[in-house]
Amino acid sequence: MLQRIWDGLTGLVFPDFCEVCGTPLVRGERYICMSCLYKMPRTRFWEKEDNEIAKLFWGKVNIERACSLFYFRKGSDYRPMIHKLKYKGKYNIGLRLGEELGVCLDKASLYSDISMLVPVPLHPAKERMRGYNQSEYIAYGLSNIMNLPVEKRNLIRTKYTQTQTRKSSTERWENVREVFDVRDKSRLNGEHILLIDDVITTGATIESCASTILNNCQCKVSIASIGYTSGI
Repeated sequence: MLQRIWDGLTGLVFPDFCEVCGTPLVRGERYICMSCLYKMPRTRFWEKEDNEIAKLFWGKVNIERACSLFYFRKGSDYRPMIHKLKYKGKYNIGLRLGEELGVCLDKASLYSDISMLVPVPLHPAKERMRGYNQSEYIAYGLSNIMNLPVEKRNLIRTKYTQTQTRKSSTERWENVREVFDVRDKSRLNGEHILLIDDVITTGATIESCASTILNNCQCKVSIASIGYTSGI
């Protein structure tokens, strides 16, 4: 009882705010208010096998399934939230959004045989500079809901690359070609891996990751992200 009273008083003096609309959060809300969760422009790609994201990889790499939680469009109120996740130290946004994506995938028959979560890695130098890998926190959120292991140190990035922002499709692919490797191939053999990233634009980075895994391991790979930049 005393803890609840203290939490209530603390919330009045130092309230948490929704990362999308900025309104104070009420009891039970974490990082995003219920109204913004309801209005989120969800793709619902986890319900359709031949969706827009899956088609990005057709003829390039043998992906089983692909989806994103919501559309990541210019001018969207949800876009700054991802910027905070990646560059402003608010890694718990990734955890919360991962949980939200996990609720969707946990109910989706297309993803019922996923056995392992693998976040897209950052180069060690970039991770030290940022302090964390945002894709790992998304994976932790998914794990909380789907009760699946997170394999976070096996797929590695061997080369430091420039940011993909403002690069063309061709430049994005050249920038991430042959920059990943697998440390222990046996740990991935026989698994159906869900490869996790924050945002998919052209799919170049996650395609390179998937190709590396499939060229080195006897496994299946599906893809999931928080945002999808359709029409940008």
